[in-house]
Parts: sequence; structure tokens; C-alpha cells
Amino acid sequence: MIIVKQELIDLICRKSFKYSEEPVFKLVSGRMSNYYVNCKPVTLSPRGMFLAGHLVFDEIKDLNVAGVGGLTFGADPIAVATAFASELRGKPVNAFSIRKTMKDHGIIRWIEGDLAQGNRVVIIDDVATTGGSTIKAVERARSEGMDVVKAVILVDRQEGGVENIKKHVEDVASIITRDELMKHWRVIK
Repeated sequence: MIIVKQELIDLICRKSFKYSEEPVFKLVSGRMSNYYVNCKPVTLSPRGMFLAGHLVFDEIKDLNVAGVGGLTFGADPIAVATAFASELRGKPVNAFSIRKTMKDHGIIRWIEGDLAQGNRVVIIDDVATTGGSTIKAVERARSEGMDVVKAVILVDRQEGGVENIKKHVEDVASIITRDELMKHWRVIK
């Protein structure tokens, strides 16, 4: 899987990673940063989906979970890719999505997907800076009766997000770090 990870790092560096000597990128928190990572051009591409799905599935394949998902929209393509990879590899895991706002009609719930209360699930996110959106997803999944056993972050910006998430979920993994992206970016720029 090292080759798969290196290919994903390359794809993210070419399509989703931006760097500036000056902090010119405004983050969700309002803070300015030298780095910007928008994984959607990669996770919505066929090859990026394939790579991310297999790497995330490798992180969760032995956990006996019913579902993988997170806060829409960042987690959605990764959840779908992971579910698809899980079926290909003979250990099917459902994808699910957690709404940003509560649905006000039909069955009122935070989660969309084929899950039942008490199911073991993994929360995923595309990028973690402070970990806020991942933590929100963990809280909403638990409010729907899910047993959150792990969190997986595609790209850890290494700014405290993973440590914050660990206060809510003991088992947290990141697939790629900002340092790995910077190292490769410097080679290809």
C-alpha cells in the first residue's frame, strides 16, 4: 500500500495542495495559513477515489464495523469510495453521510445511510486542522446511537486537529500528513 499512498500524495500535491511563503489562505476558522488543502478535486476523481477508498479501507478492515462516513460534504466521496473498496475486497462496509443541518421533514435524523442504533462505525474526514468538523460528526453519530470506534483523516494538517479528535475517539489515524505533502511538493514544484 506504500505505492498507493505515494500515488495519492502525488495526486493531492498536483490537484489539491497549495502553499505560499505568506499566509494568504483563509481557513474555516478565519485564521490565515500558508497551506491550503482542498481534497475534493482528488476524492471526486476516479483515480483519487480508488486510492483513497483502498487506503481508508486498509485502516478499518479489521474493525468489524457496519459503516464509514462523516460530515457532508468532505467525507462523502471518501465514504463511498471506501464502501466500494470494501465490497471489492469481500468485507462490505456501508457508507453514510452526516448532515450539517437537521432535516425538518420525513424521518428527522442527522445520518443518511443503512445503519441501525448500536452499529459500530468509523468517522472519516478529508482534512483536519482543528478537528472541529470531525468532532461534530462524532457527536452527531453518537446522538443517533452509533458506536464510534475510530476516526480516520485523509490529510492531517498537523495543527492539533488529530490531538483534539483523540479527546473524543481513542483510535485516530491519518493517512497523509502535511509534512509528507510538503516533502513531495518541494520535489515536484
